[in-house]
Amino acid sequence: MHRKVDVLTAVVATFLMSIPNAEERTGHEIMAAVEKMIRSSNDSSFARVKLSNCKFGIKADRITCAEKPRVKILETVAINLGDKMKDTKSISITLEPASERGVGMLNYTYHQTDRENQTWLYLSALGRIKRIATGASNEYGEPASIFGSEFTTEDINYGKIEDYQFNILSQTELNGRSVWKLEAMPVSEKARKSRYSRIVYYIDKERYVSLRSEMYDKYGNHIKRSISSKVEMMNGHWVARSVTMFNLVSNRLSNMATVTRNIGLNIDEDFLTQRSLVDSAYRENVLNQLRSQIK
Repeated sequence: MHRKVDVLTAVVATFLMSIPNAEERTGHEIMAAVEKMIRSSNDSSFARVKLSNCKFGIKADRITCAEKPRVKILETVAINLGDKMKDTKSISITLEPASERGVGMLNYTYHQTDRENQTWLYLSALGRIKRIATGASNEYGEPASIFGSEFTTEDINYGKIEDYQFNILSQTELNGRSVWKLEAMPVSEKARKSRYSRIVYYIDKERYVSLRSEMYDKYGNHIKRSISSKVEMMNGHWVARSVTMFNLVSNRLSNMATVTRNIGLNIDEDFLTQRSLVDSAYRENVLNQLRSQIK
């Protein structure tokens, strides 16, 4: 047990040593560190995720579901690759409910600003793959919902920080944590494609996790809010095990909860292809091998 703690401490220390002094950091450096923490926590990873959705209301000054939440259980596999391991390939497969078992999403996220991210959705009931939007571009239309939730492809495709101008608005506190309040504004081509005119982040100064984000549309209206909670050390990296996205226009919310996550597994890049969406026997064979690695 002591050795395990020492290893985790060494991993965190190495990560923190690679980041500039707190008082000297620019907004760009802060978001680069956040991105690095996200990538590190997803490297060669196998996770089980609970995704729940509902219409929300206010009861006794608390936000609560106004209806029975619709719940889905997903398994997600991801690897980092490319230059400096800054690109990511991931696949998510629905396990529950039984009526949606096998519905899957394949996602390629590229660090380079001149490469378009790619996302495909497989609908098992129809037996076909559909290329879906990753941003509000003229070519693919509005960003698509993730498994019918309030999270969209634009929300989950982190990276490409060169597409944004970052401004530190203030240094403050949120829920007892010292944070940077930071504004991200899309520039050049991203400004045309993005649904958001700006995003305001509250970044934990110690753990480099976004605790809250506020999204604004092209007209300056506050349309969405993301709240992260249950920030814990998982596999040597800080991770928000629960992220809730509030759609302030439709009054719906979605919660994405990480049930388990394991990293550093032996994952073949060939699994992160469209074959894994359509070939259920192949997919289950590989997933069973991954499950055996963590037993």
